Amino acid sequence: MSVISLRSPRAGEETAAPSVPPSRHAFRPRLSAEDRDVLWLYLLTRAALWTTAYGVRWLFPSDAATHDPGSVLAPFERWDWGHFLNVARDGYFPAGRGPWDTDWDNREAFFPGFPLALRAVHTVVPNWTAAGLLISLVAGAVAVLALARVARLHLPDDGAGRRTVRLLLLSPCAIFLAAGYSEALFLALALPAWLAAHRRHWPLAATLAALATTVRVSGLFLAAALALHFALTARTRAAWRPAPWLALPAVPAFLYAWYLHSRTGDWMAWNHAQERGWYRRFHTPWEAWGNTWESAFGHVQTTGYAAMFQAELLAMVVGLALTGLLVRRRRWPEAAYIGLSLWALGTSYWYTSIPRATLLWWPLWIILAAWSLRSPRFATAYLCLAAPLSTLFALTFLTGRWAG
Repeated sequence: MSVISLRSPRAGEETAAPSVPPSRHAFRPRLSAEDRDVLWLYLLTRAALWTTAYGVRWLFPSDAATHDPGSVLAPFERWDWGHFLNVARDGYFPAGRGPWDTDWDNREAFFPGFPLALRAVHTVVPNWTAAGLLISLVAGAVAVLALARVARLHLPDDGAGRRTVRLLLLSPCAIFLAAGYSEALFLALALPAWLAAHRRHWPLAATLAALATTVRVSGLFLAAALALHFALTARTRAAWRPAPWLALPAVPAFLYAWYLHSRTGDWMAWNHAQERGWYRRFHTPWEAWGNTWESAFGHVQTTGYAAMFQAELLAMVVGLALTGLLVRRRRWPEAAYIGLSLWALGTSYWYTSIPRATLLWWPLWIILAAWSLRSPRFATAYLCLAAPLSTLFALTFLTGRWAG
């Protein structure tokens, strides 16, 4: 079996065409046999996570003496979920409250896309947590199908899409694709946008990227990658005509900044909320690394937080290696997307949520799939390492501890 994995094209060739011609079913709306296998794998992993969540209620209660395990949905009501819920239920500035209050929760740090979707689904699903889980369930299914098709653009092997999805779904932070968080919804928009760009459907790609930007600021990094992909592939005057569409993803970010300014008088309210709540004030990359290292190994944090800071450091190393590999192979748009993400995450006081961000780095899962197809030993080693880490992260999150 031959494996072609994101080879290094000649200068100027990078995105003129995929590394290998896309299979004819790469964009077929109907589900192929592999697509059905991908969905089956997705549902099995969801069942595994829900089973874990059920067991957590009984085996790891907050009160060891309790006889009541609590709500079946309680394990998913953790950390950022509270911010999404507050925005969806009460808005950004309920009853005139805001960042001028000393006990403010800095909810404006979260883009409105997921809370808006949550509020819409809540009109049909009365339970807020169930509504959030349903969004992630459906969005995750769209995301894994799109990821499999992106993988097939680069890997000609039978089962390449299925292998790529498997690596993602068994990755250490996969629990966040099942929780009521924004990662699954972002991927459900970003990956189809990337597919549309490869088909040169720029209006569709820009529209999907704009929707992704309503969900996470990473949509702007995606927009930059799409713009670079467009510049590298537009060869004629006619090909440049869709260029104005590429400005569309900036519109949601501007509108959100305008809205926050209208309520707070601060055009940078989103960034200032990040600074207050998550220490995302600018620091040089080496300062951020040093502060994170001190938190990970300097015995200044409790062991649970120290372990998560160690995971942050490891995720940063993986991200830097991935960026370097993409640059070496002249995959400039993907390198820009990962590089901008790392810059944003790696220039605050310390690293926060980089392990979760790996879920959004689809080039990583495609490259790992290529390696695993080439070497069965690599595939075995990955699964043996990823499975326990995935379980540990799931248990950490579901029991209410910080999990990145």
